[in-house]
Amino acid sequence: MRLRPFSLALASPLRTAREELTEREGFLVAVGGPKADGEAFGDARTTGIGEATPLPGWTESLPACEAALREAAAEPTRQGAVLADLDARETPAARHGLALALDDAAARDAGRSLAAHLAERVRRVDRSELPEPAGSVPVNATVGDGAPESTAAAAERAVEDGYRCLKVKAGARTLEEDLDRLRSVRQAVGPAIALRVDANGAWNRSSARRALDRLEPLDPAYVEQPLPAADLAGTADLRAASDVPIALDESLAERSVEAVLDSDAADVLVIKPMALGGPDRALDAALRARENGVDPVVTTTIDAVVARTAAVHVASAVPDVLPCGLATAELLSSDLAADPCAIDGGRIEVPDGPGLADGTFDGLL
Repeated sequence: MRLRPFSLALASPLRTAREELTEREGFLVAVGGPKADGEAFGDARTTGIGEATPLPGWTESLPACEAALREAAAEPTRQGAVLADLDARETPAARHGLALALDDAAARDAGRSLAAHLAERVRRVDRSELPEPAGSVPVNATVGDGAPESTAAAAERAVEDGYRCLKVKAGARTLEEDLDRLRSVRQAVGPAIALRVDANGAWNRSSARRALDRLEPLDPAYVEQPLPAADLAGTADLRAASDVPIALDESLAERSVEAVLDSDAADVLVIKPMALGGPDRALDAALRARENGVDPVVTTTIDAVVARTAAVHVASAVPDVLPCGLATAELLSSDLAADPCAIDGGRIEVPDGPGLADGTFDGLL
């Protein structure tokens, strides 16, 4: 098992609940793939690559991620035990890096794509009806929180580029200002374009109720995280009182997938593989959501190209997946390698060679 630290500058600063980030730091992980179930991951024929890029507020810290990975690298043991240890340490980004590397190696050994490998594992367990992964996945374009004119212009450009689903940031301004922005977008793009509103937990219960009432005439596809992440009870009440669908994102950083589904607070779950601990965990969460009548949307934590590509594979294994938040490469000013997932007409292509991208990333480690 080998590690390579990296740091990539963001195209513009990212504000989280704790700090403002100007770069994304993490580790590339390379391992030998398993030759058979349960064999030590250091003894295999094929090298697999993964990425561990922690994000404050969503995963462990960068030092905790590094410590977990270096301890795993120094301890020759079976892969299941190592992954279980990373679970116990509550280091999802570290687990993501190792689990992805192992699955990439196993998929390459089997001569199939990562998506097909993940889907086959699911079929073997209890979901034999899962279809073959899709060759491309619909994606949304994200529109920032500018003035009404600039927001509408950005939305129009995205539609001209082929996007049929837009996510508009809200919550940083007053409700009236946000409503003006969203009306301008709806007027600019027309009723056929799906419009998502992301409040990032900025509203309280009373302002969220007013917001959903005022937004309903604009026919939003959903409002994402209208209340703070921990307020599942308030979100459930809000959902019961409104016809506007609700998506939950940050709540999955506070509560388990099971707790969020049990709360009856969401129509949509936003699934982040890095925050959940790996592509395998993300696909399982997406399918569990679907079984509970909740739609999954797969997105990234502003990852580098290796983890972004893995998220595309996860999304392609979800049948009839809604537009996903995977068009995030432009949020980085540079990357580790060329992106193998082209975006055209509002859809992102899924690499169909063995593993993540048929050896595209082999030179990184």
